[in-house]
Amino acid sequence: MKHVLEKNGLVTEPEVKLPIVFEGVTLESGLRLDMLVAKSVIAELKSVEKMNPAYEAQLMTYLRLSGVRLGFLINFNVAHLKDGINRIVM
Repeated sequence: MKHVLEKNGLVTEPEVKLPIVFEGVTLESGLRLDMLVAKSVIAELKSVEKMNPAYEAQLMTYLRLSGVRLGFLINFNVAHLKDGINRIVM
């Protein structure tokens, strides 16, 4: 995915660390975005039999903490990739 996006001119950053800032204090939380695309879209990548609502909550948390407004939850374990894409806008 990274290769295809970069081939099409988009800047990607895999495994971006996401700290939590609380009352001016930065806490290293261990949260990592699977991929940040063009500093404006979060891609959370999965390959699972069945999507869990916790994955959507995870992406929404990442969006809230990062200030990014658009995210895609993508499950690669489907017959047709279009069926595995869920768009979330904050």
